[in-house]
Amino acid sequence: MVYNEVVQIGDAYLLPLISEIYGLEGYEIKPVNAHTGGRNVVYTCEKEGTNPKILRIAFLKDRSREDFLGEVEYIRYLFEHGGSVSDVVNSLKGNLLEEVTHNNHTFFVCLFEKAKGKMLVENHYQYREGVPMTEYYYNCGKVLGKLHQLSKGYTPVHRRYSFFDKYNIEYINSLIPDTFALLKEKMVALLNTLEDLDKHSEIFGMVHFDYNDGNYSIDFNTGQITVYDFDNSCFCWYMFDLAALWTQGVGWIHFEPDVDKRKKFMDEYFETVLNGYTSETTIENSLLDKLPLFIQVNLMENIVDAFEVMRNNGEELVCDEELAYLIKCLEDNIPFKGFFHEIYSCDEPFEYEKQNV
Repeated sequence: MVYNEVVQIGDAYLLPLISEIYGLEGYEIKPVNAHTGGRNVVYTCEKEGTNPKILRIAFLKDRSREDFLGEVEYIRYLFEHGGSVSDVVNSLKGNLLEEVTHNNHTFFVCLFEKAKGKMLVENHYQYREGVPMTEYYYNCGKVLGKLHQLSKGYTPVHRRYSFFDKYNIEYINSLIPDTFALLKEKMVALLNTLEDLDKHSEIFGMVHFDYNDGNYSIDFNTGQITVYDFDNSCFCWYMFDLAALWTQGVGWIHFEPDVDKRKKFMDEYFETVLNGYTSETTIENSLLDKLPLFIQVNLMENIVDAFEVMRNNGEELVCDEELAYLIKCLEDNIPFKGFFHEIYSCDEPFEYEKQNV
């Protein structure tokens, strides 16, 4: 089943039933434009005098009921303990998760409070007027640090999957074509390196696994960040999310031709992020030293996701310039997403020659 099929079924069958399940009569329910590779159908639900809601219908079969319960229970735990996240809304039956079956296909349904504010892209990547960007960088780290600190005390009822449940040799071999032998070899070596790392509770626990400015909103009156979309959350090293924040930072200076200026900016940016992060939790210097390793792990996740999207959408396997760039960095052991390497071009950021898979 693909996205457009679910939209059609939603209009004819799912939405009226879901409205009854959650008491959404009288709400104006509008679809949210899907991004490439989206695994859910999402709607905004608005009604005068009430807080707006976000409705999510998951339709792919690669997640179990246990996975979805693990996600929403984790979100509720974070919210109840002061994490800045969009809370899950209970159905009228008191459930965090509902299942709807149509023509022998099960859809998993969740409702969330809509985060206050806007995404950066909706504000044209302009921050609060008269406020330095360093406040935003600091808050990104601070909010993440709070979530990680809460995770260190989290004991799940329904446990989400762990990193190696998905990222393992068998899955890599089944997903990525044999024409990418070197890529697969490098991924396996990366996984072997990770296998040797400690996994105690101070460094390994539930993480967002997709922490970026597309998955949180900012209240531009106060600067407060509210996080959502925990669809990829899993047990992993906390450094994974921090490395994702590092890679997000390159967007602020990716057109700068002077590599020394790029390095200086990134050092200062990440120092500010870490100041916010460590205001809420602790992290060992030995882990921070592994930032280059976890940037590579982020690249691996990006590559795996790209191949999954093509597979799930039944698309021809084509390696565009952006994917080719990530693969080149992984195959050639180029650190820091190639941002300080000769492969990088400020005229065509993070692009490499196109090739067919």
